[in-house]
Amino acid sequence: MCGILGSNFISNNFDSALAIMNNRGPDYSMVFNHKNYQFAHTRLSIIDVDDEANQPMIFDDILIVFNGEIYNYKELIKVENLICKTSSDTEVIIRLYQKYGIDFLNKLNGMFSFVIFDLKQEKYFCARDRYGKKPFFYYFKENKFIFSSSIKSIIKILGFTPKLNKVALSQYLQYFVSLNDLTFYNDINKLEASSYMIVSNNELFIKKYYKINTYKKVVDEKQALNDIEELLFNSVESRLVGDVEVGSLLSGGIDSSLISALYTNITSKRIHTFSVGYSDYKSYSELNYASLVSKDINSIHHPLEVSRNDFIDVFDEVIDALEEPHADSAAFPLYCLTKLINKKGIKVVLSGEGSDELFLGYDNYAKFLKYYKFKESLSNDQDGFLKDIISALQNNTKESEYLRRVVTDENIYNSFGEIYTTIQKKRLFKRLPTFKQEKAKKDPVDWMSYIDLKIWLGQSLLSKVDRISMANSIEVRTPFLDYRLVDYLFSVDTKLKTGDTNKYLLKKIASKYIPEKIINRTKKGFNSPYNEWIFNSHGEDLLKTILNVNRETNLFNDDYVIMIYNLAKKNKFKQHFWSLYIFSYWFNKNYLI
Repeated sequence: MCGILGSNFISNNFDSALAIMNNRGPDYSMVFNHKNYQFAHTRLSIIDVDDEANQPMIFDDILIVFNGEIYNYKELIKVENLICKTSSDTEVIIRLYQKYGIDFLNKLNGMFSFVIFDLKQEKYFCARDRYGKKPFFYYFKENKFIFSSSIKSIIKILGFTPKLNKVALSQYLQYFVSLNDLTFYNDINKLEASSYMIVSNNELFIKKYYKINTYKKVVDEKQALNDIEELLFNSVESRLVGDVEVGSLLSGGIDSSLISALYTNITSKRIHTFSVGYSDYKSYSELNYASLVSKDINSIHHPLEVSRNDFIDVFDEVIDALEEPHADSAAFPLYCLTKLINKKGIKVVLSGEGSDELFLGYDNYAKFLKYYKFKESLSNDQDGFLKDIISALQNNTKESEYLRRVVTDENIYNSFGEIYTTIQKKRLFKRLPTFKQEKAKKDPVDWMSYIDLKIWLGQSLLSKVDRISMANSIEVRTPFLDYRLVDYLFSVDTKLKTGDTNKYLLKKIASKYIPEKIINRTKKGFNSPYNEWIFNSHGEDLLKTILNVNRETNLFNDDYVIMIYNLAKKNKFKQHFWSLYIFSYWFNKNYLI
């Protein structure tokens, strides 16, 4: 895992921009200049730790800077008859490019963002992995092209901080993060997941190279269980590639527990497992479940208890690591945990991200299916009887609000009602993305899974995991997001996936490897007492921070902000308030101080 950086002009700030990414690659860094083009790489040595694998790597006038891991690189060398001079996965990408041009990306099984530069043609070929595990930011304006694994590095090279992107802010208040190609900075963009980009002659071209196959064909449960189990084993085994020790995150939930158990089963050795809990507010902690699994698989277990003081002490570090507002509070305990992992000398860990989206683990899936079926029945409601029932619902329960949105065809994800001032609302809400079901009559189960895979997982969870783990020089690998497993699950018949409980198929498989108490326990998610901690520590200063920023920006309705603050003090609407506070804290730090 590494950091990449480059520009099509010489910058006096280039070295200091590279230094910003030292945590992404503490083992080695190098800058290479070609005419007015600059390239740089910071390396976290995992595969082929010898100097021969250092980057920028150049063979036959083809240069590459690469961030990530290609799990099937040894297989590709054999199958594609590639002649490589190093033992690295980096060179495999160059050789595939020489053999196929740009048409090789779907051969790669891994997580990656990279730039290949043809030194003769002076042409960039940039690409990002299928689900957005590895970051790729770029600036392309007035004949200037800058790319990087870090937004801050781009800003350093620019020499100024671009203005706030208010459309990104509106996305963030609904989805925790900026979406698609936007960042919080005007003119600094993301290359979207499963996309490649060509930059040549001051022109930029972007295209998608991968789409999930949703063709239904697997209808036999026994076949599905056997296939999924085999794919999971292969996925975990392939993610053990490398020349360093691999650990495993262990929350005590079914996902990380199964991954840790499969890892133990494959290697027949004691693995290192890591979990996080809380010294106060024990109701949020899952350390006892993690300990149960650790004993069952006989792992070398490293539990960590995080306190309110720990949370406050790392607050600035986490905000800096995220680079732009990110409203997932789990970033804070994850930062503390990856810091511990680094101290233990582990560079790589496995994680359970992706399971909830693929195996229908969230409680909302059952609710949304109910509302979908309800809406379908409305189309046959000749007398408008059901619509009258819904319009007659006067109570303010969340369930009746969901039903009202279904009936009126509103976006069910809507988070903030009157947060914006009238002017900002007119400007921004008409530009918000909506992810309603398209006319193509997609399967509702696949559609929910796809949206969460693309938005919640692909743009929120994975960006958090990468930025936080790499801030502590830790690489996180996600076996559930092997593209072969993803494609397979989208080919499984809906009735098999839904079954009679959430994660029906996964629980059937997991019953062979982990304790029944873990399989049947109530899902908690990666929660923390962030709201209690921050109010206990800062109290009224929280509200002052938001209102002070609002005096400068005039973005929000002060009365609504105060109302949300008062509710959050009672532990209600705490995510709404947290999102506002994180944005305001970040804005104050980056634009006002």
